[in-house]
Amino acid sequence: MLVEIDNLNVAFPSPQGLAPAVRGVSLRLGAEKLGIVGESGSGKSLTARALLRLLPKAAVMTADRMTFDGIDILAAKERHMREIRGKRAGLILQDPKYALNPIMTAGSQIAEAVRLHKKTSRREAVQAAIDLLAQVQIRDPHRVANAYPHELSGGMGQRVMIAMMLAPNPELLIADEPTSALDASVQAEILRLMEDLVSRRGMGLMLISHDLPLVSHFCDRVAVMYAGRIVENLAAGELPRAQHPYTRGLLECLPTLSHPKARLPVMSRDPAWLT
Repeated sequence: MLVEIDNLNVAFPSPQGLAPAVRGVSLRLGAEKLGIVGESGSGKSLTARALLRLLPKAAVMTADRMTFDGIDILAAKERHMREIRGKRAGLILQDPKYALNPIMTAGSQIAEAVRLHKKTSRREAVQAAIDLLAQVQIRDPHRVANAYPHELSGGMGQRVMIAMMLAPNPELLIADEPTSALDASVQAEILRLMEDLVSRRGMGLMLISHDLPLVSHFCDRVAVMYAGRIVENLAAGELPRAQHPYTRGLLECLPTLSHPKARLPVMSRDPAWLT
């Protein structure tokens, strides 16, 4: 098992005391595709960042158990975490316009990741960066390697981000809303690319998304989060038959062409879902 988390809690200081943001989350992940879905603020990204210990300094994190490939994340020293971050677990952020360094070319940023984790020469790192750009299906990798982030489209920038995360050949890829800033056709291309790379390399994938139909078609399993808790965990193919009223409410709020509605329903929230 690649990732094991038991009873993860993340809270932040507030005038009223500690405000919980992630509450009692437990999950397992092997060489598979796990989708984590829920509304903004439900704790999806915090759960993923807690695994890499990339939380803000003010955050208070506790867990009964949190391991990556048997390594105790809670007890690991910072130098050991730096070996995990990027090298063994890659994080693809939401918007390449803000995640990429604006004063470095795309190739330089990928080559930097290669040299940091593989200790190669500068020339070898540059060639590895071009090869990685070709692997993520960029037609002219030499031109893109010499381009700056502002010269790239959203889809191209996201491919550069994926190439950068794949540079050290990680065992786990965490994709935090990797397609939310892209149009529908480019979204499909990026997802097909990620699916191919994950399958070919035998990696684990944690996909964080708001898009339930996308997750149901792309992932193997789905964890649904509400107010910091996982309220339902099921196979992706079973998502249309979910039982929890929150998951049902999310599904019913989606417009469909096959069953058009004059007005989309508004979810009625039950305080019992919090506990």
